[in-house]
Amino acid sequence: MPTEPTVFVVDDQEQARKSVCALVRSMGVRGEAFSSGEEFLRRYVRDEPGCLVTDVRMLGMSGLELQQKLAAEMVRLPVIVMTAYPATRVVVRAMAAGAITLLEKPYEEEELWDAIRRALAKDAAQRAGLERQREVQLRASQLTPEERRVMNMIVSGMPNKTIAKRLDVSLRTVENRRREVFAKMGVDSVAGLVRLVIEGGLDEARI
Repeated sequence: MPTEPTVFVVDDQEQARKSVCALVRSMGVRGEAFSSGEEFLRRYVRDEPGCLVTDVRMLGMSGLELQQKLAAEMVRLPVIVMTAYPATRVVVRAMAAGAITLLEKPYEEEELWDAIRRALAKDAAQRAGLERQREVQLRASQLTPEERRVMNMIVSGMPNKTIAKRLDVSLRTVENRRREVFAKMGVDSVAGLVRLVIEGGLDEARI
């Protein structure tokens, strides 16, 4: 799978595809063209980095249907929607489904490139966040069940004495488990632990 981002261009008009691809390649970014949403779905490798630029009106699957299909399959690829017929309902549907923006054809090259830059930046940030989440979850997997319970109670704001009483263990035992939690999670403060738990999505998992 390519590590460099790709701008995926979906449009049933060949000249439109070539125009967008020429723009992104002139900016030093890889571009790949598809004549339909169906073709894109067949060839796209899940989690490949980049963004999607799609027309709304196409033969077969529309751009909005493609956008919704990706969202339903939990594909986080940022989407830029273009159309020559910017009806209000089209704009609302595209933006409600999470599009970076909706551009009217004919578009200004600078406007499209700005949208692509924002989409690629969003994709990179999302991927960095997911990588950080995996890293935190890996650290958490090294905790024993007892240490996990102590971590949850620390994050909930409980002092050591309250934790000891709740778990029916000695204060020294809680202090030892607390030290292990901090060491394994790689933090040196409660604030750092809370931040890490949030970054890793552990506050939702309640491990």
